[in-house]
Amino acid sequence: MVLKVVVDATPVFTKPTGVGFYVANLISSLNALQSQEEFQLSIAYQPGFKNWLLGKQTVPNSLSDYSRIHILPILAKFSDLLFTSTPISDLLLFYLKTYFEQCFDYPNILHGTNYSVYPCNNSLKVMNIYDLTFIKYPNYIDSGAKNYTQRVKRCLQWTDLVLTISESSKKDIISYLEVAPEKVYVTPLASRYYSSYLSDKENIQTLEKQVSCYDFSKPYLLFVSTLEPRKNINAIISAFNLLKQKYKIDHQLILIGKKGWNYKPIFVDIENSPWKSQIHHLDYLSDELVALFYSKADVFVYPSHYEGFGLPVLEAMTLGAPVVSANNSSIPEVAGDAAILIDPGDFVQLAEAILKVISDSQLRQELIIKGRERAKLFSWKRTAKETLKAYRAII
Repeated sequence: MVLKVVVDATPVFTKPTGVGFYVANLISSLNALQSQEEFQLSIAYQPGFKNWLLGKQTVPNSLSDYSRIHILPILAKFSDLLFTSTPISDLLLFYLKTYFEQCFDYPNILHGTNYSVYPCNNSLKVMNIYDLTFIKYPNYIDSGAKNYTQRVKRCLQWTDLVLTISESSKKDIISYLEVAPEKVYVTPLASRYYSSYLSDKENIQTLEKQVSCYDFSKPYLLFVSTLEPRKNINAIISAFNLLKQKYKIDHQLILIGKKGWNYKPIFVDIENSPWKSQIHHLDYLSDELVALFYSKADVFVYPSHYEGFGLPVLEAMTLGAPVVSANNSSIPEVAGDAAILIDPGDFVQLAEAILKVISDSQLRQELIIKGRERAKLFSWKRTAKETLKAYRAII
């Protein structure tokens, strides 16, 4: 029997980030495996509000090449209502179980990729839970994400298997959601880059000219991710100020990422820094330009308070940036011994670690070599194979 799998691709946008980035890469890698493994991949997609109003049943261009696409003509916001426990939603879900299965052409596996999965009568249900920020650290998320707890617990009532992205997240899921260990399977993420990524692209000098806002002859410390409280960027700024004041370092500080929830205190700290002219925030950049900044950074700094995986750490190691990062959650299992890990609550310790790397060329080179080797352990092919293995474990 050929295994029929449907993966929910709704989180994939034109420029995917976060969950959408994972889903896009997982689908692409699973699709490539079909020629080697006996399974059939289909994708499901829900239209956004605008397309739903216009009656457009289309998918983003990045998904249009897949041959088996199931459009679920239900607005995503309506789905959220179904995942709340009320007498009306209970009744609706009872009658919709068969409908969902019909829409997806009766798959063996239905894979919900964003903290939820639809109930079906016969299909086995797999659900991604990436991290439990919304339970462990509700002070680090906006109010809209706080209903995730109710939604996840609701879907766990009919979920056959939970996929997550690190052993750290698995422990949290078992502890906080009381899911049986055998029902949680870890499928690690992978970088969007590979070690020779930049050499396969256009000339480095040509890329540098695209960044008119920065002079690459100046050394810099780098942070890449969404600018939000959980990422602990204020600690980076404090460490930078200390390094400037006490050790007179020549470096600039580059922050690359979109402004996230409650970002304003970060910019207050930047404005109050005596070295604010040497702190640069760059918003959205192409993959190539982000790769360029990674490759030329003297240190990549990532003192996040909590991570489900910590993908920027892996990206930095892939492209040869020495890493100083937090010693918590999933980061140690991603970084291994290829990074200096610090207490994210101690900006002085963070500053000292940065200073150690920029002052010791031998240590810096060791971290670069170890980082590149560590990064080789992660690939989207591996992620796809582990995901397929998880599907088969419940058949």
